[in-house]
Amino acid sequence: MSGRASFLRVLFSRRMIVAGVMGFSSGLPLLLTVTLLQAWMKKLGVDLGVIGLMSLVGLPYTLKFLWAPFLDRYVPPFLGRRRGWLLIFQIFLTASIAYLGMAHPGENLWMVAFAALLVTFFSASQDIVIDAYRREDLADKELGLGSSMYVNGYRVGMLLASGGGLILADRMSFQMVYLVMAAFMSIGVCATLFTPEPETPRGAPVSLKESVVEPFAEYFSRPHAIWMLAFVLMYKIGDQMASAMTTPFYIELKFTLSQIGAVVKLFGFWATLIGGFAGGVLILRLGIYRALWIFGILQGVSTAGFSALSLIGPNVTALAAVISFENISGGMGTSAYAAFMASITNKRFTATQYALLTGFMGIPRVVASSVTGYMAEGMGWFYFFVFCALIAAPALFMIRVFAPQEAPPAPNP
Repeated sequence: MSGRASFLRVLFSRRMIVAGVMGFSSGLPLLLTVTLLQAWMKKLGVDLGVIGLMSLVGLPYTLKFLWAPFLDRYVPPFLGRRRGWLLIFQIFLTASIAYLGMAHPGENLWMVAFAALLVTFFSASQDIVIDAYRREDLADKELGLGSSMYVNGYRVGMLLASGGGLILADRMSFQMVYLVMAAFMSIGVCATLFTPEPETPRGAPVSLKESVVEPFAEYFSRPHAIWMLAFVLMYKIGDQMASAMTTPFYIELKFTLSQIGAVVKLFGFWATLIGGFAGGVLILRLGIYRALWIFGILQGVSTAGFSALSLIGPNVTALAAVISFENISGGMGTSAYAAFMASITNKRFTATQYALLTGFMGIPRVVASSVTGYMAEGMGWFYFFVFCALIAAPALFMIRVFAPQEAPPAPNP
């Protein structure tokens, strides 16, 4: 069989399709408590600082490693260790999205915050199981391509929730939009019901003590374990801080909701797919670590593009150019990032170790992003995005610590 035929066979395999669909199920809830909720609050005149503070409801994405060991240890009485938990969390997640739609930011912010917290808790729990399923279902050599399929599916879910949600919000109530989004969770439920359960890895924990202690002991016994965690924390921090404020930024520049939905989300969607797929293919040629280095530089440059847009103003062509570059580089970087985290995960403790890594990944989105509203007000949009472009630079030099043979050579003095 030729190399091209073999590649196409893997690309359209059941494993890759499931990775994409589960990515969709994982990406859909994320922006329902960020972009769509921000737009709803901004339209109702909620203070920009309060909008930024609402990012704190995303804490479950950061703390999910605390309950991940229970999902490694205990097996539901139906569908198996991964699919059983996945179905449980998807049902509760669907209900909590509908509940968030019944809240009203202009009347009771505490109720909105509680409903959003339920969404993020069940979404984070779903992510734990999806990450574990993907790691156990894919062969090691398929991690790069499988991660890109997952990322593309994830972006489709984000597109539906943000771009589709904003466009729908111009034509119906936000409450109805959230009910529509809850209905789309049925796609993930179908994937859970029809895909097979992955084989339980040898040496999987058989007691709660093993599931809590051994995953962390095994990970921290590795050389450079702390440096790898620091890298996970810093690699996407600029992207995440910038993303936390992009919707209020577009609205303040006087773009309409339909322009934001059509250009930022729908037009940018194709750039994201190209970036995610190209990232997966390039990882096969470059290797994970070199790809992380190159894609990381591109991410920083693309974030700086928002600073230029703040000077240009509400120009749709300029918006499309900035979004295209940002989405291509972001898709490539996220593919390499996900492949890196999967590659350093021990299959015996997939849920717990992957949750630890993605929990660190989520810290900037939750903690750092919570103050971005105040930062943007104090610094102005231009300097805020310059700051976001530069803050992730230290992560690139961390690659020299834990993978010096893979990083580009240092320039001669």
